[in-house]
Amino acid sequence: MVKIAYAPIYCHPLPEGHRFPMLKYELIPEQLIYEGSINESMMHSPSKMREEDILRVHDFSYWEKLKHLALDKNEIRKTGFPLSEQLVEREAIIMQGTLDMALHALEHGCGLNVAGGTHHAYSDRGEGFCLLNDMAIAAQYLLDKNLVQRVMIIDCDVHQGNGTASIFENESRVFTFSMHGEHNYPLHKEKSDRDIPLPDKIQDAEYLDLLEKNLSEIIPSFQPQFIFYQCGVDILASDKLGRLGVSLEACKQRDSLVFSFCKKYNIPVCCAMGGGYSEDIKIIVEAHCNTFRLALEFWGE
Repeated sequence: MVKIAYAPIYCHPLPEGHRFPMLKYELIPEQLIYEGSINESMMHSPSKMREEDILRVHDFSYWEKLKHLALDKNEIRKTGFPLSEQLVEREAIIMQGTLDMALHALEHGCGLNVAGGTHHAYSDRGEGFCLLNDMAIAAQYLLDKNLVQRVMIIDCDVHQGNGTASIFENESRVFTFSMHGEHNYPLHKEKSDRDIPLPDKIQDAEYLDLLEKNLSEIIPSFQPQFIFYQCGVDILASDKLGRLGVSLEACKQRDSLVFSFCKKYNIPVCCAMGGGYSEDIKIIVEAHCNTFRLALEFWGE
């Protein structure tokens, strides 16, 4: 059975200027429930993550500054959000949502977080609308608890997962794979275990071919026992920030391809939504809802 982590606090504390890009976190579950794809029993409301779990990845000094709202102006500017107690609480809930869905996936095959995918957060700082790194924390938790021995992070957001790559730079048990826009944010790219820089305006066939070829090589070789999938939809041609040329249908095929590999090799997967910035909110919601619909096809009862 597929589970979905969601909490309304995800977007309410944010100022009006940040409201539109965050609105999708409310609209995605509303759409899925309205169309009958999911019901309330499949929804999970995460609590705030425990400090000891946050500190599995993040530096104590950074966490202390964050929770006491003591970041300086430059540090706040780099996160992209005005710092507040509500924002930090929201972030801690997102972290727990991904961890809860990872634990659910270990037992049931797949779990999805309506938010998450905060891959720009480093161990000692936040960047790019990311304060804490949910997939890094959850991956480290699974390893620390000896629930798995090898984890792969598949990051298909248009922006490189720089924070994630840095956190696991010297961790052989985690394979970081980032397929991102070559000329997009961040300007300075970290070194993932496998980086696939994409040219502007790349089209569907080339995009999907690159993804399939790389997964066909990496998964049998590394043999991950768990996969985290950052499935941002900012790869769409309609995205204001993406610069790629991928269609809505190919974005859906991308998700299906990743899920097919997970099923083929019997690997549990935890998904987090990542970015999406098309002008039309309906396109963003539809692209993300496709991920949930496909998960239900692959792992639904």
